[in-house]
Amino acid sequence: MRLADFISRELEPILAQWEAFAATLMPAAANMEALALRNHAQHILLAVVKDLRTSQTREAQREKSLGEGPSPIDAAETAAQTHALLRARAGFNINQLAAEYRALRASVLRLWMDDCQPEAPDLDDVIRFNEAIDQAIAESVAFFSAQIEQSRNLLLGMLGHDMRSPLQAIQVTASYLEALSAGERVSEAAARLIRSGARMQALLDDLTDFNRTKLGLGINVTSTSVNLADVLADELDELRAVHPDRQIELQVSGNLQGAWDGRRLQQLLGNLVLNAVKYGARDAPVRVVVTGDVTHVRIEVKNCGAAIESATLARIFDPLTRGPDLQGKGDGPGSLGLGLYIASEIAKAHHGAIEARSDETETSFSVLLPRAGGTVT
Repeated sequence: MRLADFISRELEPILAQWEAFAATLMPAAANMEALALRNHAQHILLAVVKDLRTSQTREAQREKSLGEGPSPIDAAETAAQTHALLRARAGFNINQLAAEYRALRASVLRLWMDDCQPEAPDLDDVIRFNEAIDQAIAESVAFFSAQIEQSRNLLLGMLGHDMRSPLQAIQVTASYLEALSAGERVSEAAARLIRSGARMQALLDDLTDFNRTKLGLGINVTSTSVNLADVLADELDELRAVHPDRQIELQVSGNLQGAWDGRRLQQLLGNLVLNAVKYGARDAPVRVVVTGDVTHVRIEVKNCGAAIESATLARIFDPLTRGPDLQGKGDGPGSLGLGLYIASEIAKAHHGAIEARSDETETSFSVLLPRAGGTVT
C-alpha cells in the first residue's frame, strides 16, 4: 500500500499515538486536554498526504529541502505554523516541539513498514514523506521562534513600564531627603540615591526603546519647532557636569531652527558623546560639530583614539553587539550596550541617516537630518 493511502486509512491510530506522546511532554502538557494535545495534527498529516499525492519537480524538491515549500493559497498560516503558535503559547519548548515531529515520523514509518510486510515499502514514498515532515518542522520552528521572541519582548516592555512607578517614588523621596539638608551624611546618601535612580531610569529608557523597535513600533518621536543649537548645547552642559575631567567642544553654524523632537535628539547626541568619552583618547577633546543648510542639518561627533576594526564598524549600530576590541571597556553598570542602536533608531524616526567612520587619526559619527519630515536619500 502506498504511504498516502496508509496514512488516510490509519489516521485515527496515528493521531492517538501523537496524542499519547505529546501527553508525556511535561510540564507543558500537564493541564492540556486530548483535543489540545492533538491540535492541528490531523491537518498536518492531511497536508502530508496531499503532498505525497502531488507530482513534484526537482526544483520543488530542492525548495522543500531548504524549508521553502509552497504556502497554502486559502489560509494565512499552514497547519504546522498554527500548531507551533499554540504549542508556544501552551508553554512547550522548542526541543519538545521537534520531539513531536520525530515521534510522528518514526511511528508513521514503523506502522506503514509493518503493514507492507512481506512487500518492500516504496522508497520514493519514504523520501517524499521525510521531505514533507522536514517542511512542517521548518515552518513550525520559524513560527515558534517568532512567537517566543514576541512574548519575550512584550514581557520586557511590561517590566520596564511597571518598574517606572516605584523608581519614580525612590527618586522623589531621595530628592526630598536631599532638600532637607539633615546633615552632611544624609545629603550624601540622598545624592547617591539620586545618581543610582538616574542610572536605573536610563537603563529602563533604553530597554523600553529597544523593545518598541523589536515589536515593530519604532522610536516614538513628537516633533515641535526647536532650535538645535540651544537643545544640543543644554545636553552637552549636562554631560560636562557628569564628566568634568573630559573636554567636550561644540561648534555650530548655519540655520538650526526646524521641526524635530528635541528630547530625542538630546538622547541621540548624549549616546554618541558618551560613546566617544568611553572609547576616545582621554587627553583629546570630544568635538561636536552641528551645521545647517537649506534642506538638512548634520550632527557630527568626533574623537581621537584607536581605530575601530572594520568588522566591528560594519555592525556597530547592531543592538547588544561589540567587537573584541570593545569588550569590557567602559561597559560597567548603567549600560546595556544599546546606545548606538538607539541613536540610529532615533535618526530613522526623524527620516534621517547615521553613519560611522574610523581610522588611525579619528573616529566620527555623522547624523544627517532632513528638515520638515523629509527623507534622506
